[in-house]
Amino acid sequence: MAGYDDRDGKIWMDGKLVEWRDANVHILTHALHYASAVFEGERCYNGKIFKSSEHSARLRKSGELLDMPIPYSVADINAAKEAVLKANGLTDAYVRAIAFRGAGEEMGVASLGNPVRLAVACWTWGAYYGDAKMKGAKLDISKWKRPSPETIPSAAKASGLYMICTMSKHAAMAKGCSDAMMFDYRGYVAEATGANIFFVKDGEVHTPLADSFLNGITRQSVIGMLKDMQVKVHERHIMPGELEGFEQCWLTGTAAEVTPVGSIGDFNFEVGDLTRRVATEYEKLVRA
Repeated sequence: MAGYDDRDGKIWMDGKLVEWRDANVHILTHALHYASAVFEGERCYNGKIFKSSEHSARLRKSGELLDMPIPYSVADINAAKEAVLKANGLTDAYVRAIAFRGAGEEMGVASLGNPVRLAVACWTWGAYYGDAKMKGAKLDISKWKRPSPETIPSAAKASGLYMICTMSKHAAMAKGCSDAMMFDYRGYVAEATGANIFFVKDGEVHTPLADSFLNGITRQSVIGMLKDMQVKVHERHIMPGELEGFEQCWLTGTAAEVTPVGSIGDFNFEVGDLTRRVATEYEKLVRA
């Protein structure tokens, strides 16, 4: 597979479709220097983007949280996604929408004079964690913590907030792991680098309270699905010492979908019946 900058196809940029290789920005684009960018990751199944409007609305909200209003409505963003899927002839794909401060009058920290731009790309993307969907992903424990909401806009899906995620995943991969679990600034269990996390004990589900990290759309969907299945869900602060007592674990996210976890550091989990059932029901939900 060619690099992401060297492929055939179309990318939607600022209201029109352009050739993939021509979808470029200037080196003095504000976002490149100051992380003034927000994005969404979505999946299209059988020609339909799962929760498309919810993702578009969150993109706009993320822009507002970064003082970067996006000049496109939810309907406009939805239409852009549909256009790029059609232009590339894809019905099952990953969709990436990104809004960012472009090059303009400002090159300092302030950027109110620079335009807010929007681009949408799509490509085929298989299982994010490879064969972990069968045997369970192996997770490291990151040395980096999710920051306090007093220091970052934690409700935004903002590019800059993923810096420590990239570093954590690189460290995990060097140890032969698929990903890393992160604690928050208080020491509670938080999430993986790009996915939310769930645990099972005595037939009930426990998941960290999303008060310092992104409350994922897939996370919300799975919680709703579990409640429909009459499974009790506890959204709460989880201490590191509790990991030893959990029996099952899985990750959720647009890219991860529902991925079982086999281990986190020295703690091991079974890929049990509830984990498999949730993965199966989620697959049904996104393809309904």
